[in-house]
Amino acid sequence: MEHLAVIVGGIIVVAIVTALGRRLNIAGPLVLVAIGLVLAALPFVPDIPEVDPEWILVGVLPPLLYSSAVQLPAIEFRRDFTPIAGLSVVLVVGSAVLLGFFFTWVIPGLDLALGIALGAILSPTDAVATSIVKRMGISTRVTTMLEGESLLNDATALVLLRTSTAAIAAGFSFGETILSFLWAVLIALVIGGLVGWVNLRVRTWVGHSAANTAISFAIPFIAYLPTEELNGSGLVAAVVAGIVTGQGAARRFSPEQRLSEEANWRTIELVLEGGVFLVMGLELTDVVNKNLTEHDGLWHGTWLALSALGIIVAVRGVYVAFLIWQQGRRARRFDGFDIERVDNRLQGMADGTVAIERSNPERAMRRIPSIRKRLARLGGDLDYYRSSPLGWKHGTIIVWAGMRGVVTLAAAQTLPRDTDHRPLLIFVAFMVAIISLLLQGFTLPALVRLLRIPSESAGPTREEQRRLDDVLREAASERLQDEDLRRRDGTAFSERILTRVGARLVDPPDDEMTAAAREVLELRLEMIDAMRERLLEAGSSGSFSTAALRHALAELDADQISLELRLADETGDE
Repeated sequence: MEHLAVIVGGIIVVAIVTALGRRLNIAGPLVLVAIGLVLAALPFVPDIPEVDPEWILVGVLPPLLYSSAVQLPAIEFRRDFTPIAGLSVVLVVGSAVLLGFFFTWVIPGLDLALGIALGAILSPTDAVATSIVKRMGISTRVTTMLEGESLLNDATALVLLRTSTAAIAAGFSFGETILSFLWAVLIALVIGGLVGWVNLRVRTWVGHSAANTAISFAIPFIAYLPTEELNGSGLVAAVVAGIVTGQGAARRFSPEQRLSEEANWRTIELVLEGGVFLVMGLELTDVVNKNLTEHDGLWHGTWLALSALGIIVAVRGVYVAFLIWQQGRRARRFDGFDIERVDNRLQGMADGTVAIERSNPERAMRRIPSIRKRLARLGGDLDYYRSSPLGWKHGTIIVWAGMRGVVTLAAAQTLPRDTDHRPLLIFVAFMVAIISLLLQGFTLPALVRLLRIPSESAGPTREEQRRLDDVLREAASERLQDEDLRRRDGTAFSERILTRVGARLVDPPDDEMTAAAREVLELRLEMIDAMRERLLEAGSSGSFSTAALRHALAELDADQISLELRLADETGDE
């Protein structure tokens, strides 16, 4: 009963702090850490028992990463996948190795494999920075890179931690470590993709919104557990399953399913993430007491933590500077590329007005549509890069936003109990995470203001939304002209109704439901289906941002749910 009261109290604290944080424009997780630290220091607050790290690694991280992966802005993620992969893999591995040599040098008797293991623990960033940067109105490109990095580098760090820990007992072998790492990622990609694919088809068949959401809660664990049994990275599998699910949700799930799942997963994220940050602050007392007993003070561990944090920020700064330079060089390479001229030439080949200079003209003709589609996507990508260039100010934000958090704390406590210097290593990890979160987290808004970075809207621009609305209206008009258009019962729509809706593209008046009005509602549902199909095509073409596509999809879903409710009320359906 006592534990239940603590859990209920924790949930209430998380909810209140989150609400206040949004009103005061402060990141809730940072406040929760501070509250935990204050409570842990009060003499009348009982010591919180150490939470088994397996509860966090297995019970908390898979659903959190899965949920973030489902909401990942796929178009922007694809466009910046190379720098995101660099931040998530190259930077993590490089930081871990450098930190490993540092710890081996300053801690007498520490094995290099154990030093790299601690470096892997300190390498992954936390997603808290993304929420802070979003509220500050920073470029969507920067937030996407931070979000993608925090999503993928957790898995990279934990795979590296596991291989390093295994090398402590078996002896370090560079070749075996690389093979183990590649196997962990490969098996995770296969199982995660398969689970995501099956998830889409099973939940499409189930249909029921509440049952669908219940199934979705199990998906990250279904991806995680078998992958871990095969020595793969369960977290990578959960991320892949989430990405596959997120990309197929718009096509396969009903509006009710999408709405239900989004609301419920937001609640799960709030409770799990907030609870972990609260516990993070509360557990510091126990870690401090162990170091006071074994190391006669905290200065040694604090000095190691500050030095490690300095190395992390310095290495990250060097790598991000190289990344910004590389992205600028890539953008200049495409400055003289004229997409419109190439597309006009391809259109002329399709029309027969431009000669095809190929040995096999028929084959070239068949490839023209696919080439034009890829060219349109390239044009969208280039417009994205030109409208959102990365400068040194953005690079500064990316560097300072690389704070450590939940994964660092959970991973540190997974070190074997008989590990040399274990209390010291855990204390260093705790101090790096706490200092990083509080120092970088609370100063990040001030840094943004100091750099005077122009604020950008998180949603679609009016111009982009207008262009997308025009595309959807065109799709609705084309459906109205379809000769095979039929009502749900298979009968044809009357000409009068087609003319009325075709002229106005609006709902019927809110007067008493008549047969004609019901026919208009059914016709509106047909038009929504056509617009959703065109929306999916627009998404694959890369012509619009993820924010614009999601906004339009939410509007179509809301319209469809409203129309279906009105039809159900008239017919007496449940």
